[in-house]
Amino acid sequence: MKQTECTTILVGKNATIDGSTMIARSEDGGRVIIPESFEVVNPADQPRHYTSVISKQKIDDEDLAGEVLRYTSAPDATREKGIWAAAGINSANIAMTATETITTNARIQGVDPVLDPSEGGLGEEDFVTLTLPYIHTPEEGVKRVGYLLEKYGTYEMNGMAFSDNDHIWYLETIGGHHWIARRIPDDAYVVAPNRLNIDEFKFDDPDFMASSDLKELIETYHLNPDKEGYNMRHIFGSSTIKDAHYNNPRAWYLHNFFNPEFGGQPGDQDQPFICYANRRISIEDIKWAESSHYQDTPYDAYGDQGTPEQKKTFRPVGINRNFETHILQLRNDVPAELAGVQWLAFGPNTFNTMVPFYTNITDTPTCFKTGSKFDLKQIFWVNKLAAQLGDTNYRVYGELENDFEQKSLAQCHKIQHETDRAVKGLSGDELVAKLEEANKQMAELVYQNTVDLLGSMVNEGHGLMTLKYDLLD
Repeated sequence: MKQTECTTILVGKNATIDGSTMIARSEDGGRVIIPESFEVVNPADQPRHYTSVISKQKIDDEDLAGEVLRYTSAPDATREKGIWAAAGINSANIAMTATETITTNARIQGVDPVLDPSEGGLGEEDFVTLTLPYIHTPEEGVKRVGYLLEKYGTYEMNGMAFSDNDHIWYLETIGGHHWIARRIPDDAYVVAPNRLNIDEFKFDDPDFMASSDLKELIETYHLNPDKEGYNMRHIFGSSTIKDAHYNNPRAWYLHNFFNPEFGGQPGDQDQPFICYANRRISIEDIKWAESSHYQDTPYDAYGDQGTPEQKKTFRPVGINRNFETHILQLRNDVPAELAGVQWLAFGPNTFNTMVPFYTNITDTPTCFKTGSKFDLKQIFWVNKLAAQLGDTNYRVYGELENDFEQKSLAQCHKIQHETDRAVKGLSGDELVAKLEEANKQMAELVYQNTVDLLGSMVNEGHGLMTLKYDLLD
C-alpha cells in the first residue's frame, strides 16, 4: 500500500488566474515503482459487483445501483492491489481526488480505531471508483463517502477533495468510521501534506459537515485539548517530530511561495489550513509547487547552500516517488462541455510537464495508457527514465528540463485555445471526437518533446562521463 505520501493543493475560483476551480495532488509511492495510467471508465465498464483487493471488503450491490456517469481516472497500471483510480472528472463536471494519507492520534484510535485490513473496510484503492460515477455535486461526494465510511469503515486515515466549477470541499476520515469536511472559501487556497489538516471547525455552519455523532463523541470521550472551540487537527491529528520533518516543511515552503509574507519556520505545527495568496494562482504555479524541492534554501537536495545533513532534513514535495500528478480544473469561461480539464503528468515532477486533457471524452491517448513493464513507447516510462538520468547532475540537466517544460506548456496552451474556438457549435459525438483528437495531438507532442529532452540530456552528458580517456586530458 502507498503510505504517508502525496501533497494536495486546492485553489478556489476567486483565487485562480482565470476564475476556474483547481484541485491538485501528487500521487506518490514507496521504494517500488508503481506505473500509472490514464483511462476513461464508461458506464458499461463500471463494476456492478465490487470487492476490494486489499481488504476483501464486498460492497453491497445496492450501493452500486442507479445511474452511472462516465469518468476519467488515473489508475495503477497493474491492478495488483486494486484499481487506485486516484482522480478524475465525471460527465456531470464533478472532480474528485483521493486520497491524501493523513495522521491520527491514540485518543481517537482508542474510541474508533481504524480497521485492520483483515477485518474489511475501504481504502485509497476504492474511494474514487465507489464515489465519482455516482455524484452530481461536490456535496454529494462528501455525503456518499461519509455514508460508505459509516457503513463499511476504513483501515487508514485519508483526505480527499471534490469540486465543480463553483466550489471545493475537502474531507478527512476520522478513526475507522467517522469523518469531517469543510468547504474551501472561494478566495482561498490550501496546501495539505500527509497529516490531518482541517483546523478550525464549526458544527452549526453550512460550510462544514461531519458524522452526525461526532460532536457528542468528542464531548463523551474528552478528546478536545483546547479550552474553546474545535480545532480538528488538535482533537484528531498529530503534532510529532515526524510532522516537523516530513509534513510541515512542505506546507511552509509552499505557503511562502504563494505568499512571501507568510514567514514562519519549516517545522511549525500550527500552520493554518485556509490561506490566501498575494496573487492569482495559475496552473504553472501549482505545477511548480508540486515539483518543488526547497529551491534557494539550505534544504534543497540539488542546491549548493546547505550541508549534506541539511539537504536530507526535510521531505520535499517533488521527489523520486512522484508517480502521477494531476490538476483537476473546472473552467468558467467556456461552455460546460469544455469545462473539465485533467492536467496530468507522470513520474518525478522535477523532470516532467503537465498535459491539459479534455475530460468530455470516451477514450484516452495510447501513449498515456501505461503497461506494467518498461516500455519506451509509453510516456510514463520515458518520464521516469528522464528523471533518473536528470538526477545524476541537476545543475547540467535542470535547465534543459526547464526549457522543455516551458515549450511543452506553451504548445499545449496553444492547442487548447485553438480547440476551444474550433469546437464552438459542436455537440454530441462530433464534439467528443474533436476533443479526443486534441488530446491525442497534445499527448503525442509532449511524448516527442520528452524523447527530445532525453536526447539532449544524453548529448550533454556524453562529455561528463567518468569512464573516459582523451590524449588531451
